[in-house]
Amino acid sequence: MASAHDKAVLQAIFSPTTPFGDIPGLNQEEELTDDDSSFDPVLLKQVKDLELKGISAAEAGDVKTALHHFNQAIQILPSRSSAYNNRAQAKRLQGDTKGAIKDLEQAISLSKDKGRSACQAHVQRGLLLRLACRDEEARADFERAAALGSEFARQQAIILNPYAALCNRMLSEVIGKLRNPEMPDMQ
Repeated sequence: MASAHDKAVLQAIFSPTTPFGDIPGLNQEEELTDDDSSFDPVLLKQVKDLELKGISAAEAGDVKTALHHFNQAIQILPSRSSAYNNRAQAKRLQGDTKGAIKDLEQAISLSKDKGRSACQAHVQRGLLLRLACRDEEARADFERAAALGSEFARQQAIILNPYAALCNRMLSEVIGKLRNPEMPDMQ
């Protein structure tokens, strides 16, 4: 069985864009959940059913119906963050980026920046900000989502970190020289 150090070395060789010693999944937190215990169980079930219908409609390409279901879920339990995340995706599919970001900010606020909804909202907002070339804000969202346990967000934060990119490039060059010592310097 390989030690953590051995795994880190192999990770550096086969995936030189990640920092040395950073093994994906090694420190990943357990599955995130939202604390829905404060909601009436009957209303919560109703809202979850509406969200599932909305997700199914969105996956089928019927964004208008999806939005209708998400809006109903929000009307029933306006202080639950999950439906805002889902509605943000539907708004994004419609091209309403500002509306999507507003819903994601609401989801983060309602979740008190904890749990699955906060993690997803930070990832989604980070992606939208990155598409808008607002990389510093996107990196902050990815870092927060990574702290909440998102492996994808951790990778995105590394990609957007200029210092990490420089270190990774240098490490790639070193590994390249170790693989092929005959190779001339690329400077």
